[in-house]
Amino acid sequence: MNIAVIPARGGSKRIPRKNIKSFLGKPIISYSINTALQSGLFDEIIVSTDDAEIAEIAIKYGASVPFIRPQKLSDDYTGTNEVVAHAIKETVNEGIKDCKICCIYATAPFLQPSFLKQGLQTLIKKECHFSFSATSFSFPIQRAIKLSEGGGVSPFCPESIAKRSQDLAEAFHDAGQYYWGTASAFEKGELFSRKSVANVIPRYYVQDIDTEEDWKMAEYMYKVLLAAGKIE
Repeated sequence: MNIAVIPARGGSKRIPRKNIKSFLGKPIISYSINTALQSGLFDEIIVSTDDAEIAEIAIKYGASVPFIRPQKLSDDYTGTNEVVAHAIKETVNEGIKDCKICCIYATAPFLQPSFLKQGLQTLIKKECHFSFSATSFSFPIQRAIKLSEGGGVSPFCPESIAKRSQDLAEAFHDAGQYYWGTASAFEKGELFSRKSVANVIPRYYVQDIDTEEDWKMAEYMYKVLLAAGKIE
């Protein structure tokens, strides 16, 4: 049994009502729900929310909302694993505790059904605790600089700042789209560890959406990918 859990609280701060804000004409959460449906992988697609309007929109686009998330799990400090673990306890019977769970972020319009399928295949073949999407940094992180209040700059890694890009190890980051794992892994596991496997996707499918500028960039990127036939 495979279950998708989409966390979507109502109290986002930097972008108000972020999880249901219109993204090119549709609530952004609808893209995550639609991709999960398109993949054909899930027996149930659950939206975990504390917000009645989000629940209504989620149901409209094909997800289920079998419970309302408690306020203690809806603040700025609650982690993804806690939210998913709560959803599992609310919906999964004891007899199927080792069913496969996929946490999908509500603000992941670039997520593709093929990425979800790749993630599930990795989880099964590698017998890992977690399988998630990642991508490479476009610039060597070892040559990052920080700005001081006085206007000067200093390197984060002084020993690497003068090295050539090709001599530095390539770095990757979480793409912020999906996280496959077993129910027991979400309840006890550490998401980023030696027991997790990253599935690398192209950078042009990845955009963090935390600010209004990010939002505009994501819309521009999506239009280009759609025109190029890169959206499934």
